[in-house]
Amino acid sequence: MSVRIAGITIPNNKRVEIALTYIFGIGRSSSNKILKIAKVNPDTRVKDLNEQEANKLRAIIEKNYKVEGELRREILMNIKRLEEIKCYRGIRHQKKLPVRGQRTRTNTRTIRGNLRRTMGSGRKASNQKT
Repeated sequence: MSVRIAGITIPNNKRVEIALTYIFGIGRSSSNKILKIAKVNPDTRVKDLNEQEANKLRAIIEKNYKVEGELRREILMNIKRLEEIKCYRGIRHQKKLPVRGQRTRTNTRTIRGNLRRTMGSGRKASNQKT
């Protein structure tokens, strides 16, 4: 029996404590809080949960937590608001540059993609003269 919570099928062979973290918006600490409220042992496997425990977990998550689509939508709206008011963070988002104060002279390949913005950077040296 596979358990679906918040539109996500959580893996059967994992412990419930870990399996809940597959839901966007739930990490280890909130997973443990949910299990404590539901009085479910964190060491039980998802396949060993009975229907009543699964329904209890589902109800707690739906009532108390913003997860998956709703959370993603809120994050996108926050970013859009920052961009509309043209604050520093919004401008950094628009330019696809790091927002939280990281250095950009080096080490920003992940956020920018593998873009080479300066002349000659990332270029292979030509072997023959022209």
